[in-house]
Amino acid sequence: MLPPRWVRRVVLAPLVVALAVLMVPTTLMFAIVVGGVLTWVVPGGLRALRLLWMAAFYVVWDATALLAMFGLWLAAGCGLFTDRPWYRRAHVRLARGMLALFFWQVRWTLRLRIQLDLPSPGTLPDAPVVVLSRHAGPGDSFIIVDRLLGLSGRAPAIVLKDTMQWDPAIDVLLNRLPSAFVTPASRRPAGRPGARETVHRIAAGLTVDDALVLFPEGGNITPRRRAERIEALRRAGHETLARQAEEMTEVMAPHVGGFDAAMEGSPDAAVLVVAHTGLERLVTVRDVWRELPMDKTITMRAWLHPAGAVPTAQDARRTWLFDQWRTIDDWVVRRSPAA
Repeated sequence: MLPPRWVRRVVLAPLVVALAVLMVPTTLMFAIVVGGVLTWVVPGGLRALRLLWMAAFYVVWDATALLAMFGLWLAAGCGLFTDRPWYRRAHVRLARGMLALFFWQVRWTLRLRIQLDLPSPGTLPDAPVVVLSRHAGPGDSFIIVDRLLGLSGRAPAIVLKDTMQWDPAIDVLLNRLPSAFVTPASRRPAGRPGARETVHRIAAGLTVDDALVLFPEGGNITPRRRAERIEALRRAGHETLARQAEEMTEVMAPHVGGFDAAMEGSPDAAVLVVAHTGLERLVTVRDVWRELPMDKTITMRAWLHPAGAVPTAQDARRTWLFDQWRTIDDWVVRRSPAA
């Protein structure tokens, strides 16, 4: 269970900072000595050393973000002026810089390359944007948010599972941006809003400087999840969509509820549909370990649909969303090794 907010702020966040302070003078030496020994006994291109270094870097990265946000909180009169526009802009700039640093390290340590085919900043409409992305592989949400921050500095609004608040930096940052954490229905207290209500609330408050990020699949594709999603469509009487989902081999049938709520909350928003490939085979910790160092190329492609392009009727909107997912599936298939 997720600890209360005050525990996360008073215990978890300072613990991460203290751990980073202890690691800074010792991590490099530990990595050189112990990591060098490990690479002799563990095959895989220095995978143990790389994993050790990334773990240490992430702790220090998290702590740096926390200290910067604490400084911003002090500058806002210890929280008295957090409603000022500069406060939000400062957090957007901080997020942009921290993610740029993170991906610089990822590219260097894991030998990842990212190829982008995205709309240029000048082509984005003067309107809120709803981003619908494929969910495949670890860290893809970081990549999407990094690219959004690079597109005219759009502030990402994200709806995440509440367990993501175990990470103190994510917890603090996204609670200060137009984002929200949702508790799954199985353990959601009575009266607390669910994902659909939360998405609608955030979408209704979007401005031309914001982009709401949704992952309609809800998780990485697995055979069990894919089969369950198809069966759920059949039980709901959507036989045509179930057959379409069976034909899509690289994606899962998308959930429609969050997308409906987003478009109802922000009917004038443009929609950016995002596909990416390169990390989908990394599902378990064992998969990640086996692939280190990754030496992979992540390719990203997006299709921009202007405001008014999405049908307003619910059934037509569901069909439209499945058509977009078929486009993503075709794109991924064409880039698979067997294609």
